[in-house]
Amino acid sequence: MQRVLLKLSGEALAGENKFGFDEATVLSVAKQIQTATKDGCQMGIVIGGGNFWRGRTSGTMDRVKADQIGMLATVMNCIYVADLCRHVGLKTDIYTPFACGGFSKLYSKESVESSFLHGRIVFFAGGTGHPYFSTDTATVLRAIEINAEAILLAKAVDGIYDSDPKQNPQAKRYEEISIEEVIAKKLAAVDMTASIMCMENKMPMLVFALEEENSILHAVHGKFNGTKVTV
Repeated sequence: MQRVLLKLSGEALAGENKFGFDEATVLSVAKQIQTATKDGCQMGIVIGGGNFWRGRTSGTMDRVKADQIGMLATVMNCIYVADLCRHVGLKTDIYTPFACGGFSKLYSKESVESSFLHGRIVFFAGGTGHPYFSTDTATVLRAIEINAEAILLAKAVDGIYDSDPKQNPQAKRYEEISIEEVIAKKLAAVDMTASIMCMENKMPMLVFALEEENSILHAVHGKFNGTKVTV
């Protein structure tokens, strides 16, 4: 693939700790990104904030404020992963849809295209910049805007199942499924808003487990162990 949007689960980046970062996991991600770019793939990256904060699970806060905290969690995640990418020799840019001091650049499609032209890895932090929209929605939105060939969903689970594999040991994983079926069956690949955007804009997804060795590289080259969501 020549250009992809990689969505990294914050929870997956935390590893067995379930909170914060597991440096070995993130370093492995950075090295895979490095190899993918050497193979000619331009990569945009969105990172969830679940390793620090899940706004929708807070029952005591105003939803808008809770979602704002979640946006900032994604900024922290992007700064960390971007710096480990720098550590392995990559150049990176972090974009946010809102002013964030000297931590990031203000998002525009033109600036992002310039970053790609100069061989940089682009991080999209801060979600859409608005409450009530998840990083899933931000992922699909940015993928469409940058004309990505596909979305790579690197999660803590190795694909899409017909039921929750954590609660049902007999759950069956789909090798391939259409986005229409994902929507009809309300399967939790991404949230409903993001799923409908994928359907309307014909954006395919590859869903796989981040923890599997070289999982990102395998997905870039179309040889992955997970679920392919077709359009």
